[in-house]
Formats: sequence, C-alpha cells, structure tokens
Amino acid sequence: MPISETAVIRSRRVVLPDGERPADVLVRDGRIARIAAHGSLPAGGHALTDLGDTALLPGLVDTHVHVNEPGRTEWEGFATATRAAAAGGVTTVVDMPLNSVPPTTTPAGLEVKRKTAEGQAWVDLGFWGGAVPGNLADLEPLHRAGVFGFKSFLAPSGVEEFPHLEQADLEAALAEQARIGALAIIHAEDPAVLSAAPQQPGVHYRDFLASRPAGAETAAVARLLDTARRTGARVHVLHVSSAAVLPLLRRARADGVEVTAETCPHYLTLTAEQVPDGGTAFKCCPPIRDEANRDALWESLAAGEFAAVVSDHSPSTPDLKLLPERGGSGDFAAAWGGIASLQLGLPAVWTEARRRGHTLSDVVRWMSAGPAGLAGLTGTKGAVAVGHDADLVAFDPDGRFAVHAADLHHRNPVTPYAGRTLTGAVRTTWLRGRVVDVAGEPFGVQLTRPRPTGSGPTGPVSTGPGPARSTRPTPGPEESQ
Repeated sequence: MPISETAVIRSRRVVLPDGERPADVLVRDGRIARIAAHGSLPAGGHALTDLGDTALLPGLVDTHVHVNEPGRTEWEGFATATRAAAAGGVTTVVDMPLNSVPPTTTPAGLEVKRKTAEGQAWVDLGFWGGAVPGNLADLEPLHRAGVFGFKSFLAPSGVEEFPHLEQADLEAALAEQARIGALAIIHAEDPAVLSAAPQQPGVHYRDFLASRPAGAETAAVARLLDTARRTGARVHVLHVSSAAVLPLLRRARADGVEVTAETCPHYLTLTAEQVPDGGTAFKCCPPIRDEANRDALWESLAAGEFAAVVSDHSPSTPDLKLLPERGGSGDFAAAWGGIASLQLGLPAVWTEARRRGHTLSDVVRWMSAGPAGLAGLTGTKGAVAVGHDADLVAFDPDGRFAVHAADLHHRNPVTPYAGRTLTGAVRTTWLRGRVVDVAGEPFGVQLTRPRPTGSGPTGPVSTGPGPARSTRPTPGPEESQ
C-alpha cells in the first residue's frame, strides 16, 4: 500500500491503550486517522483487511539491540537484524553503541553508522550513544545530533574499543548527562565482586552462574544510584537479571532519584535449571538465574516496577559461542555471552505471560508502550492511537510453532529457544501503514531523539532513500551487552 492511500484494518481484538476490544482502524498517509466501532467503517474506496479473531497490536519497540555494523558485520547487520525485527512484530529498533567499529562514542562514529544503515532498515531505526572514558566532550554534540541517550558499562564490556567507567569517570559522565538532559543507560555489574567470585571454566552452567553472582548487580546498582543521587542524572538500569535489584530501585525512587529499569525475555522465560551442560547458547551477562528468581521478576513486572521488556539481542558468529553441536568446547567461561532473540521476544514472553494469567494488554505495555516512553517516542510509537504512526502487528495469540533455526532472519541463527514450542504467531507487520515484506525492499527510516516542542523542526526530515530522521516531538567472551 503506498503511503498516500487509506486503508481499514479490522479485528475483534484490537489492543488499545485503554484495553482490548473489537474495532476498525483507519490508516491514512502512514498514520492512524480514526478508531471506530467494529464493522462501522465501510470498505468503500479503502483497502480492507479483516483479521477476524487475530489480534491487532501496536508494533513493538525494542530499545536494546546490538546490530554490530559496521566492523563486526559477520555477527549481525542492519539488514538481517531489521528483517528479524519485522518478522517478530518489532517496528522500531534502537541500536546499541558498541560491538560496531567504530563505536558510537563520537559524532563521526555516529555518522559512519548512519551512512552504513542507509537503505538497509526494514523497520524504523534509532541510535544510542556511548559514554566511555575520555569522550566527555563528545556527549553534548552527540546529544544534539539525536542519539537517544548514552550507554556505559560499570564492568569490562569485553570489547577493547568500549572501556568501562571507573567511579571518577562515572561521576563526570552522569554530571554531564544531567547538565544536557540526557538519559544514562547502564550495564550494572561490579568488577570487584566479579573478580572475587569463583572462576571455574568448563561446561557446567552452575560454575558459570557462580562466577556472575547476583551481588555483582546489586553492588553496581547501589553505586550507580548513589552517583545519580549526587549528580541529579536520570538513569536506566539495563537487563536486570536479579530480583535483588528491585528493592534498591524502590528506595531510590522514594528518595527522588529518577531511575527506571528493564528486563529481558530470556530472564522471564528461561531458568538456570533448564540450561544443559555445554549449552552456551544460553550464556549472557548478567546470567539467567534460577526459577525462584524468575518468579520474583514476574511479580515485579506485574507490579509495574519495570519500564520495559526488551531483547538485548546480542548475537555473534557460532564459532564464538563454542557450541558443542558445532564442534565447540561448550566452555561457558570462554564462550561469547549474548542471546539472539529479536525475532522471538513477543511469542516467548506471551507464552509465559499467558500461562501466568496476563493479557495481551500487559504485553503491549511492557514491550511497546513502555520502551516507546523510555526512548521519548510516546505520541508516535507504542500504541494503537489516533495520530500515531500506523506501526501495527497482526498477532495470533493461539498460534503455536516450533522454533527452527532455518526460520530465523538474524545473520547467525543461534538461539536458546531452538526446538522449543512457543505460543503466539506474528502474521503481518505494518510500518506506517505499509506491509513489511522481508523479501522485498526496505523502507524504514532513521529516527532521532525527539526534541521538546518549540526546540526545533518537527516531522520526518525525509522519507526517501537515505538517513531519514524523525524529530517529531511528543561483552567480550564473558560479557553480553
């Protein structure tokens, strides 16, 4: 459908901000123009898609994706990552600043990444910047250039071009981000706790888990919150795996610290007890923990304590995962840490959410509205609402499928979900009202951080080929990022 046309998408299960109900959704010029009673909009001159009982959701927003291009394109790339996103119902991706070479730590590095991504995005695409030792002067120019915020590590990242922040650097970086109004997003593990933990290489997951204790997360988060309190910075804790972090966040919020947190599908759907010997496809940092911890994460998610559920899609080549089925050693200590799940996050979370009595509205809040809010995209992304981009997903909540590597679109189809049966199938993905065909031509645009009303131009800069940028208001072998 050309973006100038109008269309009606009809479903008995449209997930709206105020709940799920039958409705007709009128799309005009790429945006949602009207939401009406089910069956009330005549087909007339409009193209009509009647989904029946298949649910209509807003497109997911995934703010934690490692695309790795340029520099490590053999791990992943813009074309493969965004096709996987579209196949999984994700219509907006925000790319992390590391694993690419150069990293997104300077305006020049950002421009290289933008040029590389031109014409390769099947979904809309934004970029995080990085705050590392020595680039304090680059933060404001990067912020002005439209990055969505700045990622930092409190422990080694695993790639030498993206070093972690020691305490003095963290203090300076958060103070500068507070000054310019930027969001700091943090990989929070404490290097001293990690160094003191037992380091036992081998194929046993229990040994790897002992090397990345929950105390590394709580110590790092406590230090981060103390620094945020002193500097006034707004901070976001990435990929929380340990439920022990949550009480620290509650107390900090009560003290007035601006802090949010996210967790990931693998922490909500997988457990340490399920990881087989040598199962390095399950390795990530911080690690997948035990079943009791998973239950506690779900309780916190249900209570509204997480701002978002996002993938932390961090693939590598199969040889770096040391997979036994491919002749690798299965050594957890030596394998690359990162889980590739961009295409599978929605059905994985829905499978477990439904089992626990949650609704599609809950999943949309966690995986669409929440991440859109984190990135400042509320008003254009993350909801089936008038005026929003018509980023939509036809989702069969009862569809069941077995995960096969051959069906995955990311570059290296290695995933801990292989062989599992998931519930919930993406049938169609629309981006600004157009059906995304992963075998066709890409038409995603590059996004920049929305500016406050009155601070600059609004609307997409371009919708043609090249780096269209919307400004509408509204780990090394032991690290996954």
